[in-house]
Amino acid sequence: MSDIVLSNGVRSNLLELQQTSNLITQTQTRLATGKRVNSALDNPINFFTAQGLSVRANDLNSLLDSMSTGINTIHAADNGISAITKLVQSAQSLVSQAQQSTDTTVRATLATQFDSLRAQIDQLAGDAGINGINLLNGDNLTITLNETATSTVVISGVTDTSAGDLSITAAANNWAASADIATAATELTTALVTLRSQSQALSSNLQIVQIRQNFTKAMINTLTTGADSLTLADSNEEGANLLALQTRQQLSTTALSLAAQADQNVLRLFR
Repeated sequence: MSDIVLSNGVRSNLLELQQTSNLITQTQTRLATGKRVNSALDNPINFFTAQGLSVRANDLNSLLDSMSTGINTIHAADNGISAITKLVQSAQSLVSQAQQSTDTTVRATLATQFDSLRAQIDQLAGDAGINGINLLNGDNLTITLNETATSTVVISGVTDTSAGDLSITAAANNWAASADIATAATELTTALVTLRSQSQALSSNLQIVQIRQNFTKAMINTLTTGADSLTLADSNEEGANLLALQTRQQLSTTALSLAAQADQNVLRLFR
């Protein structure tokens, strides 16, 4: 079967109609997806550049979860230190009362209460962990700050128990001797100094992680904005383009019809 031969006018209008139809399809795709670059075929440079920016933004976004968990772990440890500090201060109150009394029975009662607080300190230190990490029970915490894991913050754990870093010994001889009470007072004062130092170290590390967390959020926003600027479509512009293309399509259809009528008029001459 031989090819169908079209006149020059019909072929030109048909080609214009086909091109307009393709442009309408492209514009409708952009409006549906919200992107003017949907594949490498649309714009390879913009597509792959935006893809690289998006991948890095996703990698950084995954770090935010670990940063948040790390921050909560630090907060838990700081809360534990605050609570232990109150227990130590309560123990100091018992020591003060014992120093003001010469009654061995009273001192013995106060010594029993002191040992009870000492046990509570140990229990509280053991309950200050989150997600299996307890900075007050000797665990270390490593927080990754960038997507290549080349920047980290390592927070060294402490052992805030009476037998650990706080070094608070049990009430000796029910505090019958004033020297034993004085020893307890000295140990408690030293323990408070240790707790304050630990709290300051946690505060410093917390500030570092929070600054990096805010920086990471800003970087993710910058990367996402950069990727969007390379690929997103202007809905107003595409809407206007679609309207213009639909008008052009109608005109091309009319022009094709007129061209076909012209061919028919030529045919009538041979009748």
